[in-house]
Amino acid sequence: MQPIQSYSIQTSTNTLSTAENIGIKPGKDKVSAPLHSFLKGILFTLPASKSRYHFWLSLCLLFSFPLVFSACRQSPDSSLKTGTSDTTAGIDTAAGAPLPYLSDSALFTLIQQRSFQYFYDGAELESKMAPERIHMDGDYPEHDQSVVTTGGSGFGIMALIVGMDRGFITRAAGVQRLTAIVSFLEKADRYHGAYSHWYEGTTGKTKPFGTKDDGGDLVETSFLMQGLITARQYLQGGSSEEKALAARIDQLWRGVDYHWYTKGGEKVLYWHWSPDYGWEMNFPVHGYNECLIMYILGASSPTHPVDKTTYDEGWAMNGKIKRASSYKGIDLQFFHQGDLPNGGPLFWSEYSYLGLDPRGLIDAYGNYGQENINQTLINYQWCVDNPKGFKGYGPGCWGLTAGYSTAGYAAHAPSMQSDLGVISPTAALSSFAYTPRQSMAALRYFYDSLGSKLLGKYGFYDGFSQADNWFPKRYLAIDQGPIVVMMENYRSQLLWRLFVSAPEVRAGLKKLGFTLGAAAAGIKSQLPSPSLN
Repeated sequence: MQPIQSYSIQTSTNTLSTAENIGIKPGKDKVSAPLHSFLKGILFTLPASKSRYHFWLSLCLLFSFPLVFSACRQSPDSSLKTGTSDTTAGIDTAAGAPLPYLSDSALFTLIQQRSFQYFYDGAELESKMAPERIHMDGDYPEHDQSVVTTGGSGFGIMALIVGMDRGFITRAAGVQRLTAIVSFLEKADRYHGAYSHWYEGTTGKTKPFGTKDDGGDLVETSFLMQGLITARQYLQGGSSEEKALAARIDQLWRGVDYHWYTKGGEKVLYWHWSPDYGWEMNFPVHGYNECLIMYILGASSPTHPVDKTTYDEGWAMNGKIKRASSYKGIDLQFFHQGDLPNGGPLFWSEYSYLGLDPRGLIDAYGNYGQENINQTLINYQWCVDNPKGFKGYGPGCWGLTAGYSTAGYAAHAPSMQSDLGVISPTAALSSFAYTPRQSMAALRYFYDSLGSKLLGKYGFYDGFSQADNWFPKRYLAIDQGPIVVMMENYRSQLLWRLFVSAPEVRAGLKKLGFTLGAAAAGIKSQLPSPSLN
């Protein structure tokens, strides 16, 4: 699939430049296998001398030879290929030594590729699904190493597409992995076609997320379906094996009974249903939050759809979703659930838009692309202003979203109550499509200033607090996945183009009254919608 042209978006407060203008290369440069093996051999046979290590590493960087040392569990070396730039995946972060300088392009690819490896090298061994968490310290207080996440696996499926398309793995290796995931999903417990939030990766049995949350989770299912539909579109024009896999994916998608989750025909979608507790979780889903994709897919379902009234009364609350607010002259259009006038956690601008192209995505209630840009700008500006005086916050150190926190897990957001001094790298890095210059500043700060305190095997760790000198070496699937996917959407718009090329998705958007904007031309779209200018 050929990369399409980059684009520029302007707002009243910010000008967003193209990928190429900040040094990110959309093309694919290869390195010769013999040279790669030679350099790899040199580095791995050197004595453990820091000065000698840095000498050879600098020499490699000087000649811009990309090194990829990540090993795959199934077929080491045979399924891994070099990336798209002068990435150096063999950087040693274990010893805490200063990291070598990397260009913007090399660093971008390094972080995208390492984050991708969470879903490939780090996949749960039996199911090949995404583990809910990976703790590099080996400490799992809940003994949940084999627990896999439904939504996170949807993100991981999209990351696998990136890996295949960008050359992090071969297409054959990617198809093999997707086949294993689909085989697991075909056998896993389902509830009127919907999947649970968590599963035991070894058995496919539901792992309860809570006492009464032991059945279908329609939001997590929708994150999964977003990934599966994207994969179907990627595979359906391929080999006979790929076409057969695309057909199996289509059956999983067609099996989700969105209408069931209206609780007998109410004009709203419910988050949960349990065979043991019925509707006792009692969580009707209203906007604005991360759940737009659930309503889009509900309207798009070819087998069990919901109508436009369900969207209008459920998601849009009969128009009450419209509520203007502003921070430092940056405007929001929507009521953010939880009464957050400065916007919710940044995953709200990411999860539904991993496949759903927000450029020019407009309905009767507002402009979703503009909301995402402005929510991100507010998040950035809040951290620059730093009203609570946390150590480290600034133009390079920003990003508030849900993730690990000093007190467990928290939904960090730009408010006096929800800003806990914890920065989550996924927030800024998954926002490249909205704020490329600010996101690049964060990428450089995380690498150049925090270095091996923050960078590990699967990219940057989930969260940190300089105020508390807190740098846990832990990852979450739902935070690593959007990094890979949204970096690629900024780079080539690959996942956006694939997802909106699905005919039922386009029909569902039209059914709900959306102006498709950049999605109007589907996979051939090359320009941003003027409505985002």
